Amino acid sequence: MTAMTDLAGTYAIDPTHSTLGFVARHAMITKVRGSFTDFEGIAHVDGQNPAASDVTVTIQVASIDTRNADRDGHLKTGDFFALETYPTITFASTKVAATGSETVEVTGDLTIKDVTKQVTIPFEFTGAATDPFGNERIGFEGSVDVNRSDFGLTFNAALETGGVLIGEKIKLEFEISAIKQA
Repeated sequence: MTAMTDLAGTYAIDPTHSTLGFVARHAMITKVRGSFTDFEGIAHVDGQNPAASDVTVTIQVASIDTRNADRDGHLKTGDFFALETYPTITFASTKVAATGSETVEVTGDLTIKDVTKQVTIPFEFTGAATDPFGNERIGFEGSVDVNRSDFGLTFNAALETGGVLIGEKIKLEFEISAIKQA
């Protein structure tokens, strides 16, 4: 079995086998899940020296999908992502550090709208395999909580019963399959 320390090379995220998702508290009682379906990312991986690794990701805001067209349309407006002005969300790592034999923390600059904040995302290496087409794949899973207001996503509505329509804390979830580039 391939260990995380055995990884080396440049890997492109495979969007058809990866998920960049999010979870938001709705009406104080339930969670709404969504994802972005159009994104690209490159990781330069050095398993022997994780500090030499880096990751960049660009997400197309227009690809937001919460399984509700009206909600998706609202999320694209100035109340939230302001798609017309800010069509992409970006992440660029500034530090990669191994935290265990199969875990790593990726710290970097997350830019949503015109706001850039540093976030640290813990990832677990989920394995490596050669697929039936000869592609060398690696997998990582991770998540991190962010405060949406920190990124200018401040729209909300008060509820009659108290509280607000949308929670401040948003969980970002990543399930990544990446293919080694030639």
